[in-house]
Amino acid sequence: MQSEKKNYHGSKYYAIIGWLVCGLGAIFYSYEYLLRIAPSVIESSLRAHFNLAATGFGLVSSIYYWAYVPMQLPVGVMLDRYGPRRLLTMACLICVIGTFLFTGTSQVWVAAVGRFLMGFGSAFAFVGVLKLGTIWLPENRLAMIAGMTSALGPIGAMLGDNFLDMFVEKLGWIYTLNVTGVFGIGLMLLLWFGIHDGKNDNTVHGSVSSIRKGLVDLGIILTNKQIWVNGMYGCLVYLPTTVFAELWGIPYLRHAHGLTAEAAGLANSVLFLGFILGAPLMGYISDRMARRKFPMFFGACGAAIIMSVILYVPGLSQNNIIVLMFLLGLMYSSQAIVFAVGRELSPGEAAATAMATTNMIVMLGAMLLQPLVGRLLDYSLSAHRGDVTAIAVASDNLQKLYTVGDYQFALSFIPIGILIAALLTFFLKETHAHAKK
Repeated sequence: MQSEKKNYHGSKYYAIIGWLVCGLGAIFYSYEYLLRIAPSVIESSLRAHFNLAATGFGLVSSIYYWAYVPMQLPVGVMLDRYGPRRLLTMACLICVIGTFLFTGTSQVWVAAVGRFLMGFGSAFAFVGVLKLGTIWLPENRLAMIAGMTSALGPIGAMLGDNFLDMFVEKLGWIYTLNVTGVFGIGLMLLLWFGIHDGKNDNTVHGSVSSIRKGLVDLGIILTNKQIWVNGMYGCLVYLPTTVFAELWGIPYLRHAHGLTAEAAGLANSVLFLGFILGAPLMGYISDRMARRKFPMFFGACGAAIIMSVILYVPGLSQNNIIVLMFLLGLMYSSQAIVFAVGRELSPGEAAATAMATTNMIVMLGAMLLQPLVGRLLDYSLSAHRGDVTAIAVASDNLQKLYTVGDYQFALSFIPIGILIAALLTFFLKETHAHAKK
């Protein structure tokens, strides 16, 4: 009895420490997400400072992803080999260096290098938190951990949209971003002293014995068809964020439903709120049911129906749209479950590699699909107005020329893609919330 009581208190102690350790990693993820979306908040200031046209601004901002996406595979292998403590601390330092390079120059190429370093360091954050979860927390809580971690990104985006703009207006963009760099230095120290690679104090390495073994595991993961089915589900069901909310949602809501800019922005934010609440909830439900496929299928079907209503039902009131956007966020938050599935489909010691590969498929797909809406919009416009290039030259604001039908045509692949994601669950193996040992 005494031994059982001791074990109980020991497990309770490690659970508390585990949540605190994962919490530190989660703060880093939220911090890097704020750095990710910062250019969108300070667009006019950056363009004036560097004398950039819209194309140049988009290029500098997108360099972040040039580092972030390709780094996912080596990040996973390194986290499994060397553990999260040293790598997350180093990654935070790289983000800080990138921030100070970005703010301390008037040369575009130096700013681009700084932005690249931000993406390089940020690549470790999301997968690093999930790796910490596999080390410190019970296996049957992995989907909920993935959901909570996924929810932190939109929180960082909402904070950035509301507070960065306020500080930039009062203090200027350089001073504001320098403050985030100073915060990063403090966070780097917290990561070094607060994160441990295992429950024993002498644990100083990861779960994989060598880089060679990590590369073997990576090959197993990349050649596993189930990993790609799972990743493609995550990519397609995430389209309401990557394509709609982040790019075309506000213009569509204003054109199709007659919302003001403020009301459309509010509806867009409510979508993120639904995802923030839904991701950990979906993960919790999946863990409690010990089933992955059903909540993934249910979430995708619900999201496809609600997205279709938002796109094709005319005459919706502002309140109706806000409710629908919130429900859409709740439904497609089933995307967070894919990281638990990726881990459960892979060798037990290669948790970070599996989840990083999954994250790469999700993000790579989003990068390829984002420009598709613009191409479809131009195609639809040209069908009833003629040459788009000539129209652009003659018009002060090309966006005003797009009709509701143009937007509906261009955005139609979103509910179709989500529906395909629901069908993909029939080709996915049910893991029953059990990871390979």
